[in-house]
Amino acid sequence: MRPQPTVIKPPIRLQDFSSACTAKLDKKETKQRVGELQRRIGEMQELLYANSQNAVLLLFQGLDASGKDGAIRGVLREVNPAGVQTANFKAPSEEERAHDFLWRVHHAVPRRGNIGIFNRSHYEAVLVERVMGELSKGTLKDRYRQIVDFERMLAENGVVLLKFFLHLGRDEQRERLEERLVIPQKKWKFSKGDLEVRRCWKEYMVAYEDTLNATSHSHAPWHLVPADHNWYRDFVIADATVRALEGLKLKWPKPREDLTQLKIA
Repeated sequence: MRPQPTVIKPPIRLQDFSSACTAKLDKKETKQRVGELQRRIGEMQELLYANSQNAVLLLFQGLDASGKDGAIRGVLREVNPAGVQTANFKAPSEEERAHDFLWRVHHAVPRRGNIGIFNRSHYEAVLVERVMGELSKGTLKDRYRQIVDFERMLAENGVVLLKFFLHLGRDEQRERLEERLVIPQKKWKFSKGDLEVRRCWKEYMVAYEDTLNATSHSHAPWHLVPADHNWYRDFVIADATVRALEGLKLKWPKPREDLTQLKIA
């Protein structure tokens, strides 16, 4: 069982991809498979930590209500929290704005041996700032180039970067936002700012499409994840994560000391 190919090979048009795609998979069977993948990620995390030669960074981008928090839980359910580093990128502070846009990001990259999570990321600087009209075309082009260079540098230093764009449909987003207005457990998530972003839906779709095409490269391609159905979203992401971890071909490291003569009293 495998999801449909999700790696973006530019040029692509978002309108050609259904946010409701499930690859005709059975929901019950797929959720069982997700559980198996979660356990495999937990096993591979131990190997990753024991070797400490690589870091794995999972980066999530998507509009409000696209399911970034849920997707993160869907990947990390079976991992040891001690081996996970998370970063949630809000609007930059005054101090962060006084530096280049990647300054705050590099500091949050996980150490070797850990799995890192970016809930939003450096891509906010070419999405939100673009839609808000804060970037010139020249600056936008420069940032695309700088992002690719930055990610290539990370890859050359042992960071496996998995970038997931959660592709949510406009109608599905409306339903999820409406739930946040009426369900007590979800009301805390609602922000009037979500409606401002929704009013700029077309502008964000253009910005995302341009960004995906400009920054999906061999060292860190984008994965386009249909996000209307949570169970399929989790399957796509967990499957890609397992493949990346297994691709490292990790083995248990040899002990640093000779243990053959040791006896436990």
